[in-house]
Amino acid sequence: MSKQQIPLLSSGGCCAPISVAALNPAQAAEGAAAFKALSDPIRLRLMSIIASAGDEVCVCDITPHFDVSGPTISHHLKVLREAGLVDCERRGTWVYYWPMPERLQWISALLSVPEPVTS
Repeated sequence: MSKQQIPLLSSGGCCAPISVAALNPAQAAEGAAAFKALSDPIRLRLMSIIASAGDEVCVCDITPHFDVSGPTISHHLKVLREAGLVDCERRGTWVYYWPMPERLQWISALLSVPEPVTS
């Protein structure tokens, strides 16, 4: 198993936001894998292209947005897949990618800030 490939512990809600409660070691490892995958500018941009596409997007439509080689794009997409942020399906010679909404919601919940309590 690569360092990037950490098993996902949850499929939806994970835990309390980090502003409310501390993460346990397993939750911290799971979160770190997702943030590490998104910490590269190319991968963050890939994630934004895939997530904003609506349903799914062909790799043939993603590659022209970058000034790097196809194998480099493939590597970055693999990292996003291993982190559970995207999934894909091969159809003929092309691969189609889509975001994993549960994983994005998990990240969002982890970073959410509770509304201040007013009296």
